[in-house]
Amino acid sequence: MKRNILSIVCLFSILFVSNALAAGDAAVGKTKVMICAGCHGADGNSMVPSFPKLAGLGEKYITEQLRQIKSGEREIMEMMGILNLSSDQDLQDMAAYYDSQKRSIAGAKEIELIGISDPQQAIDYGENVYRGGNMKTGVAACTGCHSPSGNGNGPAGYPGLGGQHATYIEKQLLAYRRGERMSGNNATIMQGVAANLSDKEITAVANYISGLN
Repeated sequence: MKRNILSIVCLFSILFVSNALAAGDAAVGKTKVMICAGCHGADGNSMVPSFPKLAGLGEKYITEQLRQIKSGEREIMEMMGILNLSSDQDLQDMAAYYDSQKRSIAGAKEIELIGISDPQQAIDYGENVYRGGNMKTGVAACTGCHSPSGNGNGPAGYPGLGGQHATYIEKQLLAYRRGERMSGNNATIMQGVAANLSDKEITAVANYISGLN
């Protein structure tokens, strides 16, 4: 009996150590993301709207995206070949580093939408989509996965979007709606959400999210 208990304890210890070793190391990751700084910033806060902010995006989510990019499942021209020599541990370390950084806020802009010329009303419209979706067209609220504050759900692999560049968010929503972005476990969910979003709603919600913090 004692031998069986000891075996079970040893097994759990091995599993625990394996999981601990598999986790990303942010300090080590800092040295591995230098090649990424040109597009994503040294701390994961890209200054270029077409390149996403990676800071505070979520370790699980970033790891999954890096794996998909490396394997070619998710095609991004600017990143082709960059991760070819990176091990899976490298990817986890890079993800851990970026997730440990504080995401800067891009900030919502004064925009005009079709039928809405007042900038504040345009932001309010985007907030309504983010928090309430659109029951008439079957669009789910974004808060269910990405949280009311836009910080996402790390354990579930839902990214933190608050403060992200509106240009980038809009591009991804359009890609989901067109069926061009298909990689990852959550692609089907996002395709379903984006399928019923109008251009006006996409522009408005992307702008609103860029100001969330």
